[in-house]
Amino acid sequence: MSLSKLNIAVMALCTGLIVANIYYSQPLLVLISREFNVSESNAGQVTFFTQIGYAMGLLFCVPLGDKLERRGQILVMTGLAVAALFAAAMSVNIGMLKVMGFVIGFTSIVPQLILPLAAGLVEPSKRGKVIGVIMSGLLIGILLSRTVSGVVGQHLGWRAMFWIAGGLSFLMMAIMALTFPKNKPAFTGSYGALMRSLFTLVKEQPLLREASLINACGFAVFGLFWTTSVFLLSNPPYNFGSDIIGLMGLAAATGALGAPLIGRIADKKNPRIAIGYGIACILAGYIVFWVFRNSLIGIIAGIVLLDLGLQGVHVSNQTRIYALLPEARNRMNTVFMTVSFIGTSIGSGIGLWVWDIGKWTGVCLAGLGIMLIAVLIYAFTYKRG
Repeated sequence: MSLSKLNIAVMALCTGLIVANIYYSQPLLVLISREFNVSESNAGQVTFFTQIGYAMGLLFCVPLGDKLERRGQILVMTGLAVAALFAAAMSVNIGMLKVMGFVIGFTSIVPQLILPLAAGLVEPSKRGKVIGVIMSGLLIGILLSRTVSGVVGQHLGWRAMFWIAGGLSFLMMAIMALTFPKNKPAFTGSYGALMRSLFTLVKEQPLLREASLINACGFAVFGLFWTTSVFLLSNPPYNFGSDIIGLMGLAAATGALGAPLIGRIADKKNPRIAIGYGIACILAGYIVFWVFRNSLIGIIAGIVLLDLGLQGVHVSNQTRIYALLPEARNRMNTVFMTVSFIGTSIGSGIGLWVWDIGKWTGVCLAGLGIMLIAVLIYAFTYKRG
């Protein structure tokens, strides 16, 4: 079965709305800390556990897309996400919200199941275009989730955002049940064999190791910034509410729009060159964050550099790994994205720790330190492609 334009549009919409579940909590952390009377860093662990959950879902559930019927797996995971979102809205303490955050992350890996489903249902000549459209939905969902969440949290309270997210995910589940085609799984081995093959790929593919580690550093500083920026912007000299803090997500869209410029370097020359430019942009972003910490224009400029750099690193690394083993792309992507989001969760955890110790200066120094590790990996590891 081929995909119609309507199928593709629905996949892009579902991808964007479901991936947003991972990011809704970030602008709400100050509101959550006040309601439960806990520190900001304690409330920030909700984001940390959500990201850990997403990384674990990527590792243990996405490979099953090669073994199970993907449409059924997508519907089950979305249904569980709906339940977790509603439970989060009814949380009676910060511990319950952290647990629900983990489950929300674990079950929101649906976009990483939709993409392989779409790739297997289109002609090779149209595959790039279709994946590009669906990835656009993913990117828009990530960028706008913080903005929507901030506005909803400021005017309706943080619980309202989880109720709304659960309702949207339930609606998406119904639409997917009506419109998504079924597919036949390609892998016939056991789950154990499927998981063992991931370690074989890591062992045998040095480029995969390098790309994953560099990407993890980029995702770490991304999580570091977005977890702690809400604390910076809610305190003097800014004193912003969650609605204004959420609008910072729009600044990230500007950086994302510039990512194709780096992508062209990956297409025309060597993707590794584009990764170098991306690392440089992220380093520049953190220098701007440090020097212009009391300037809103400076923070916005830093966000643009951070997101531009991250998109360049991410897209270029994916270009490299997808060229390695076409028959193992789903599992290659599992390794790549799992390591990347482990990086995000580690970055968030480091951010909460250094915020307590050194506030924004600690955050900026940690970000620069992590990216210096990326520079060392880039300079001294696998260099082909």
